[in-house]
Amino acid sequence: MQQRKSTLGRPSGTDGSDYSYRMVVDSRYQLVAKGKKRLSVLFIVEALFLLIGVIFAFLPGTKEDTPNTVAVSSVIASVVLLIIADIGRRRSRSSLLRLYAVLSFLANLLFAASLANQYSLLKVIHYLSNRGTSNVDFPSLQAGLLVYILTLSLFKILTIKAVTFLLFNMTPPKKAS
Repeated sequence: MQQRKSTLGRPSGTDGSDYSYRMVVDSRYQLVAKGKKRLSVLFIVEALFLLIGVIFAFLPGTKEDTPNTVAVSSVIASVVLLIIADIGRRRSRSSLLRLYAVLSFLANLLFAASLANQYSLLKVIHYLSNRGTSNVDFPSLQAGLLVYILTLSLFKILTIKAVTFLLFNMTPPKKAS
């Protein structure tokens, strides 16, 4: 068989009419590649969010507080789940990505609830709802933490949406019977 050379043009033995027999890459595979690339970026940003979460978990809410063990353990669980999800993304394992989507959402809820309890975020919400007319001092750390939790939650929803999109495109289409 003669090797194809760019200077010779068309390889010998074809007249160009064999185009209908050539294979075409299904668009689903292109969408999976784009989804995997997008997830890799989202996982890196989520890791940065978790690094900030570790800082908030170790900061004491009051002077006599110790580091929040529930928040620390949920951040550790989120990091482990992030590693599992990255393995699932690289190897196209839908079961690992599903596990990540469900358990990381639960870990995020546990993390947010434990920090809200530790830093009494209800005071911040009360202060912001009264537009500063209450006699409570403005808790700037708690307001920053509230913004962090809201941003993390919205980002987690975005990541789970990207995982769902990838899972939808990774599964083969059902054949009509």
